[in-house]
Amino acid sequence: MSTDTTRQGGTPVDTRVRPTTALPPARSSREIWIIMSGLLLCILLAMLDNTVVGPALPTIVGDLGGLDHLSWVLTSYTLAMAVTSLMWGKLGDLFGRKPALLVSIGLFLTGSALTGLSQSMLELIGFRALQGVGAGGLMVGVIAVIAELVSPRERGRYTGAVSAVMPIAMIGGPLVGGWITDHASWHWIFYINLPIGLLAMAVVVATLHLPARPERGRPVIDWTGAGLLAVWASSAVLFATWAGTRYGWGSWQLIGLGAVTVLGLLTFVWHEGRTDEPILPLEIFRSRNFTLSGALTFLGGMAMLGAAAYLPQFQQLVQGESATSSGVLLLPMMLGLMVASFSVGQLMTRTGRSRAFALVGASGLTLGMALFTQLHVDTGTLATGAMMAVLGLGLGSLMQPSQLIAQNSVGLRVMGAAMGANKFLQTMGMSIGTAIMGSLYTARLRDSLEASLGAEGQHLASGGAQLPPSVVPQLPTQVQDALQLAVTHGIQGVFWVGAAAAALGLVAALLVREVPMRTSVDSVTP
Repeated sequence: MSTDTTRQGGTPVDTRVRPTTALPPARSSREIWIIMSGLLLCILLAMLDNTVVGPALPTIVGDLGGLDHLSWVLTSYTLAMAVTSLMWGKLGDLFGRKPALLVSIGLFLTGSALTGLSQSMLELIGFRALQGVGAGGLMVGVIAVIAELVSPRERGRYTGAVSAVMPIAMIGGPLVGGWITDHASWHWIFYINLPIGLLAMAVVVATLHLPARPERGRPVIDWTGAGLLAVWASSAVLFATWAGTRYGWGSWQLIGLGAVTVLGLLTFVWHEGRTDEPILPLEIFRSRNFTLSGALTFLGGMAMLGAAAYLPQFQQLVQGESATSSGVLLLPMMLGLMVASFSVGQLMTRTGRSRAFALVGASGLTLGMALFTQLHVDTGTLATGAMMAVLGLGLGSLMQPSQLIAQNSVGLRVMGAAMGANKFLQTMGMSIGTAIMGSLYTARLRDSLEASLGAEGQHLASGGAQLPPSVVPQLPTQVQDALQLAVTHGIQGVFWVGAAAAALGLVAALLVREVPMRTSVDSVTP
């Protein structure tokens, strides 16, 4: 092996020829499904914790206070996933998928235990962020492992199972979260992760055996890139959270955050283009389809979390449902998502095509979001159920093609970093979307309450009153009516944001080029 060391821009560059990534040995379908059992448990962990909180949020806010911090219970989790997903992908490329996956499970379980012990909103938000760090590794690790096991053409069958587990978690999460909140304590919704996580760890250790990593010399970790990423991504989410609510648009705080976001992003891109082992190889964006799949993932992420997070507010505070019932009422959306994602995965494996399914998914998601902008105080559960079914079918049809388009656009050598980038864009979309939706929901709710009730409404909106759903029927009729109108007004704003994001996703889907999915796992030029 020849070696040569030159300098570019004053930076030493190792030009040694590196061996190509070893291809995994052929495995039977039975062997792959045994491995998949552990991977599906990992996905169940990460997704369950994203949805189990929704029905409990009204009670958590009523217990701990801090209505203004409501969105951060979700945002801290998704932001931590976003910031760390790129690093997890690169760590898997450097040190192996299995070690990275096991470490991420351990971090997730630690965060779950600490979150369950939370006694204040700030503790809850902080420990949720630690959970998010582990969840980032779970999501990226599972997809990257599947990419090493099977070809893009065959992945639809297995990623279809992954996508089917997501709605199972989305269904089970609200049901379990609502039942525990009604019958025990919301703290226990986080403790249920512990036995599932330990089982997932045991299955991964016992079944996942991948080829040894090719010799790449001493691994170099791009800590500078990770730090720059954390700075600009966090600034972007803070800007979206506080803009027009906590601070005015012309305030020095928002101007400063905007400047840090832009300068941090530019510096991050500049740095990633110069370093030898970037956490985000810019070469992957030379592929038009990969870039468009990233846009689909980002915009879909913006739209998808609002429904699961904020619909329980409407169901409990307006329709008068219990936390358990609000979880059950999300079933039409989750079942639609499950059926669509599994079916689309099978169809893409049979046809080798993806663009048409992305178009169908983006169209369905846009329609579902648009329908929810028409919610009224007297909208019944049957009508909301029909809207949720449309929304779920759209989401399920979009998730699979956007992910497989990305995988079909890059080679195995950078698969971890590419899937980290894809997951980063999705979780950034979820984080920014949740922040924007949460800020808009709170602002519209506050304005409506103040307009209806004056000083009393301002007191309610500011979090000065503890207001769990169980207390609402005891309020004076005038206050109940004003609260229900305000919640509905806030929810409408959430779905206007989701509809706009989904419509932009439809534009991105129209621009995707149809490229037949590869039938081997070997590397390609992005």
